[in-house]
Amino acid sequence: MAHARISAKLPPHIDPTKAPIAFGNRALPRLNLELADPELLIRQRALMALCDLLHDPELAYTAVEVGCLQNLKFLLRDEDATVRRKTTEIFYILVTHTIGRFAFLEHDIIVPLSELLNDPEDICRKNMHMAMEMFAQIPAGRLTLIDSDRGSLKGDDIKRS
Repeated sequence: MAHARISAKLPPHIDPTKAPIAFGNRALPRLNLELADPELLIRQRALMALCDLLHDPELAYTAVEVGCLQNLKFLLRDEDATVRRKTTEIFYILVTHTIGRFAFLEHDIIVPLSELLNDPEDICRKNMHMAMEMFAQIPAGRLTLIDSDRGSLKGDDIKRS
């Protein structure tokens, strides 16, 4: 006679590192809320899911419209290396889309991103450099990078005096 057994293990096709995603137009607003969650695991799962979704240009546009960039900008200063790594990866994916490049200009992402130049994690620095390189592909991006560099030089000259 057969008995029903209920396993305590998750099915093999379920990845516990990914956040459950809402359907339709509620997916990105929900992930945006989870990016600001105080619990580390929820932020990490939201970043993993967002990283997968943003390869689609339509979803990248929606993410910018929903306001994900403000939360992502804040996550660049997170204590956790995984959060910083996935955040820089998301910025690199975003900047591969035209909407992402112009969102960089609109939301002043360059300065917070450039603060990771001295990050102890190699992959954070690599993602940051790749994002800056892609951003510099448009003329407005080059000008922004040059202007932000000039601003930092002026600040250094003031400190030395």
